[in-house]
Amino acid sequence: AEADSRVLVDASDFFLRDAHDVIGTLKRTKQGNYHIDATRSAFYLPRSKNFPNNTEIEATLTFTGNDPGRYVRQVTPTPEAITVRTHHSFIKLPDGDFEPRKYDPRAGYFGISYLDYATPISEPIERQFIARHRLKKKNPGAEMSEPVTPIVYYLDPGAPEPIRSALLDGARWWNQAFEAAGFIDAFQVKMLPPDADPMDVRYNIIEWVHRATRGWSYGDAVMDPRTGEIVKGHILLGSLRVRQDFLIAAGLLSPYKDGTTVPPEMQEMALARLRQLAAHEVGHTLGLMHNFAASTSNRASVMDYPHPLVKIRNNDTLDLSDAYAVGIGEWDKITIRYGYSDFPNGANETAQLNKILQESFDRGLKYISDTDARPAGGAHPFAHLWDNGSDAADELLHVLNVRNVALQHFSENNIRTSMPMASLEEALAPVYFFHRYQTEAAVKLLGGLNYSYALRGDGQLVTEIVSAEAQKKALQALLQTIDPQTLALPERILRIIPPRTPDMRRNRETFTTRTGITFDPLAAAEAAANQTLRLLLHPERAARLVEYHARDKKYPGFDEVIAQIFDFIFNKYAPDGLLKEIRRTVSYVALYHLMHLVTNEDATPQVRAIAAQRLKMVQQNLQTAGPKGVTESKAREAHRHFVQELIRKFFDEPWKIDIPQPLDPPAGSPIGSFSCGSGPN
Repeated sequence: AEADSRVLVDASDFFLRDAHDVIGTLKRTKQGNYHIDATRSAFYLPRSKNFPNNTEIEATLTFTGNDPGRYVRQVTPTPEAITVRTHHSFIKLPDGDFEPRKYDPRAGYFGISYLDYATPISEPIERQFIARHRLKKKNPGAEMSEPVTPIVYYLDPGAPEPIRSALLDGARWWNQAFEAAGFIDAFQVKMLPPDADPMDVRYNIIEWVHRATRGWSYGDAVMDPRTGEIVKGHILLGSLRVRQDFLIAAGLLSPYKDGTTVPPEMQEMALARLRQLAAHEVGHTLGLMHNFAASTSNRASVMDYPHPLVKIRNNDTLDLSDAYAVGIGEWDKITIRYGYSDFPNGANETAQLNKILQESFDRGLKYISDTDARPAGGAHPFAHLWDNGSDAADELLHVLNVRNVALQHFSENNIRTSMPMASLEEALAPVYFFHRYQTEAAVKLLGGLNYSYALRGDGQLVTEIVSAEAQKKALQALLQTIDPQTLALPERILRIIPPRTPDMRRNRETFTTRTGITFDPLAAAEAAANQTLRLLLHPERAARLVEYHARDKKYPGFDEVIAQIFDFIFNKYAPDGLLKEIRRTVSYVALYHLMHLVTNEDATPQVRAIAAQRLKMVQQNLQTAGPKGVTESKAREAHRHFVQELIRKFFDEPWKIDIPQPLDPPAGSPIGSFSCGSGPN
């Protein structure tokens, strides 16, 4: 209907549809066949509201069907009927008084892009602008000026103390960066007023939310799709996340000497992480990408993923006082200056922006973001998740020493009095796998390539193969992570971890076992070795080793690297007992990944050829029983014959891998992984 300047539209069908394709998602993931039941779907009025700049409509949708899958059964009272709520937002576009700022891949921003078909043929057709809030100086000509309107974020009052103060402190760090950009008190963080609603786009919100697991935190932005202007920043911080840092501290410190007293440094470490996390997620809502190379430049950005920096005191105890950095980083100041500087009238903005970036190059600050930092086939020697230090190999050796100190002190003092002894396993997991992320960092030196997001003429390094010396040093450090001496747990620890109590189920914080209900030290070693070997024998890394060695013989080739790995595993001495059994366990993990590499159609033919040749050599080397005059043990004889038979069957039947897939470590991320949430992740 239409009357005068008013229009009435019945949008019921639009809001009560399957806008998120729940039906398709359930079907693709084999969770059942469902359809919307219109008789059990309706508008949810408590969350359907109108504000000056946005309208929010929420609908309750019920999907009914059959053949529900395991995940559906876990989360629904009646799996044949799934009820969810779908939210729709209608947001008023900002006015036209906003100046977009050009995107530069070196500046650390995400943003928007579109194709402009009216562009002259000599110019790029794609237009790109960064995401940023509207911010102007009252006096653009002044070096320091108050803003016309400050950027204000509001904290959820549901966050309790001392968490509330930590979140306020961390989020407020960003004002340091805006001061570096010439603003006075331009970034503020306040408590959310009692009469405010988080869905109102006039409020940038930091929410403290409860979830069933220690999942990711998220920082996202609502943007004007025409200009990149951020209309609203919205952050979700999971309340269980902080408990993981507390668990790490409990594992490292063996803190409960009297059974009850909680040392203050445990809470301080957890709160320090929360400050950094608040700053990190706010950074995403200011338009910033991750900078995973910042840890190599004295922790230069809160937009990196920080691993706790643990120091070893002279008395062989661990120091967590500097676990997480305090304050905004030097890179963060550069990025805010690029995105938010308000230049005087008549200034050449392009020249000024390039000057800001050139300053960062001159100071040696590095910026590398998500895709380049992933560990599996990653090549960048400085861009890693959850690492520390300027030299990944040296830091790996330090982290292994930290791990060793923690294991030396590990005892019943890692849990409180009256807790089940079986809960020691949760405290042990983050200690036993404490080196996992630094391993991911060090492996990227091997077959690594240093590079930047260089533009023609900016003077940055374009590409440089990691030196042969650095690659070889990294390999030696990585081999320590699969050494039986590293992987073996002391007998005194194994004696104090019983099977789980009836009310304690295995979960994402516990080890996987192959021994049923008992703790399995060989499975722990298998999972840790799997973490290293699947990275060392990754097809992309292997291909680069082949290529770089072909280009210059000084760089280690894949055949040389694989020879050292298998010589270390099969020929390094280990005394009889658990150490020798761990070495055999590691050998099976290595054979699995080697066989998988031979059969991997994504691997280059030469990589597969070298891997196949190494398998044949392992088979040949195991034909003899050992040194003359030395009686072969029954265990070694069984292992030798079994491996020979595995390899024979592998080549005869065609390429059948008869080794079980190696176990994975317990979930470590997030302290986090794969990524925290943000606009472009």
